[in-house]
Amino acid sequence: MGLSIRDLQEALYLLLGAVLSRTVVNRITLKVQQRMEAQRQSPINDTPPILIIDGVWVDIQYTLDEFKLDRAGHQRQRRQAQERVILVAMAVWPDGSYHLFHYEIAETESEQTWLAFFDHLLKRGLEPGKVELLVSDGTKGLLAAMQQRLPNACQQRCITHKVRGMKPYLTYKQLPQENENGQTLTPAEAKKLHWQQLKHDAYAIYDAASYDQAQLLLQTFVDKWQPLEPKAVHAFQWGLKHTFSFYDFGKELHRHIRTTNHLERFFREFRTKADEIGAFPNETSCLTLFFLVMQRNHAKHDRCSMAKNL
Repeated sequence: MGLSIRDLQEALYLLLGAVLSRTVVNRITLKVQQRMEAQRQSPINDTPPILIIDGVWVDIQYTLDEFKLDRAGHQRQRRQAQERVILVAMAVWPDGSYHLFHYEIAETESEQTWLAFFDHLLKRGLEPGKVELLVSDGTKGLLAAMQQRLPNACQQRCITHKVRGMKPYLTYKQLPQENENGQTLTPAEAKKLHWQQLKHDAYAIYDAASYDQAQLLLQTFVDKWQPLEPKAVHAFQWGLKHTFSFYDFGKELHRHIRTTNHLERFFREFRTKADEIGAFPNETSCLTLFFLVMQRNHAKHDRCSMAKNL
């Protein structure tokens, strides 16, 4: 979970009263890796109707075709940290339950890597015709791959990414001079309030009880904000129809499927551990940590679900 072997030995000594050897720690780690590989290769016996797809970037060390002399004068191959992305799919079920479904390391988030990602899911037994919705941040390569491998799936653009995407286009030409209490605002405070008001009105569109009501709120939003922030509103409207796909599903699912937030929260937990390590020594160590954080996340989710049912 991000601890060095020495830190792990010290922590376990406090619990067990004995120091585990490096051999024992490595043997336990190997067992975890075997469990991880078994889980990643296990057959998919039930295809989820909804997938949330995203990626998280990490640094991993790779051996180069170059050599150097160490301090003792020995020739050793150079190693270099390189960026890689863990592509991840989360399954969402009709009852609102969800869990991490598949993950693998790739060099980029391109159409070809996403095609390979879906091919691995199909090889495990995913039935492409049963996937009805794919929730994502709108990556072009992912959408092209989805159309080829998941022909019946509709796209749901993450509304959080869509709303936040307006910020780079803000011009702040007509700013509020006072807050709701009549206090004079500094330029920085005025810009912050302006952005908060714009976000509030944009998110309100997706809180509508139905698609038709959402369209009415959208028109109200455009009428209000287009004269003030034309570039931001234009960016918001680009590809906007794909942000309303969640209305085709039951209301109880809306909070789960209109954003990629479930994955983003998990990524934040994973990054906390990954940042303690820095660059992973190899891909297996990276995937092992991801697997362990995933297992803990699922356990916490299961405990919360059990508590709600009591």
